Amino acid sequence: MQPEFQLPPPLEARRIVVAMSGGVDSSVVAALAARTGAETIGVTLQLYDHGAAVGRTGSCCAGQDIRDARAVADRIGIAHYVFDYESRFRDSVIADFADEYMAGRTPIPCVKCNMGVKFTDLFQIARDLGADCLATGHYVRRVEGPQGAELHRAADPARDQSYFLFATTQAQLDYLRFPLGGLPKPQVREIAAELGLSVALKPDSQDICFVPDGDYAKIVRKLRPDADEGGDIVHVDGRVLGRHKGMIHYTVGQRKGLEIGGQPDPLYVVRLDAEGRRVIVGPKAALAVGAARLSDINWLGGDFAGPLTAKVRSMAKPVPARLDGDRLLFDAPEYGVAPGQAAVLYAGERVLGGGWIAATEAVMAEAA
Repeated sequence: MQPEFQLPPPLEARRIVVAMSGGVDSSVVAALAARTGAETIGVTLQLYDHGAAVGRTGSCCAGQDIRDARAVADRIGIAHYVFDYESRFRDSVIADFADEYMAGRTPIPCVKCNMGVKFTDLFQIARDLGADCLATGHYVRRVEGPQGAELHRAADPARDQSYFLFATTQAQLDYLRFPLGGLPKPQVREIAAELGLSVALKPDSQDICFVPDGDYAKIVRKLRPDADEGGDIVHVDGRVLGRHKGMIHYTVGQRKGLEIGGQPDPLYVVRLDAEGRRVIVGPKAALAVGAARLSDINWLGGDFAGPLTAKVRSMAKPVPARLDGDRLLFDAPEYGVAPGQAAVLYAGERVLGGGWIAATEAVMAEAA
């Protein structure tokens, strides 16, 4: 499948704004857009700039990555602009990340970033620049359906990013373009090498961009000094088994690092009680969830009313479920369903939308 931008001809009369993070994916999108003959403008948002990230490649939107984006723009001969959104990103993404952990939830900052600075502020920039579309390097597909643009999973399941884009609105989807959605990542790197882009071999980002060393707790602790306040580790049957070192160190489904020996069976984090500062643990059976209540549901499915599947973690497989109002009911018990994460809904390859997991309904009764 050849990348294309789904714009009416002649493309020489079109203007495409490309969100350039400094990585190979967005760089290839910019090069492909320029090759169509359309006027192409690269835009990079500077989102953060704390010390360890400034010289670190493979992150996003800071330091070396901005320099890489500018170098690519110079190479392919397009205009490139950098906008400082550091304070907006800090308030809407980083502070929210810390607050979610403090509330006993497991946040997904990449979705919040897409919902905020990337697919709201960057949209406005693109429109102010008179662009016909905003193109990104995300691995998802935009398909023209009978009722308008639809969001579909990427052709390469190993690269699919649809889970992180469930909150994309219909109006945004109408304006967005994802030209890499039909390509495998190795082919994207081949295109970058053929075009002589300096980022062709640049490593992909692995961690949350503003946590360069992977130490999430350090970031939360910096913003919320009381994050390390300890509390009880409590079994689902009500027994106090020990003390924990701060709720930010635990997530639902976690088994390692509980430091409570002498138990006959493996124990898992079942629930986080932020108000009581308690970590509730139990056997694997206690993780089984029959339903989840969703908040802030974004629906892209139009009048779709057929069977669907739900994905409750970025690395999970979609499982059969049904949506009844704001309740998502699983056909079979699902494990590791954590408040703060997203439940993304699919009909085959199509993304129907999704919502934030606000609460779960356990299959097994809990005393704690």
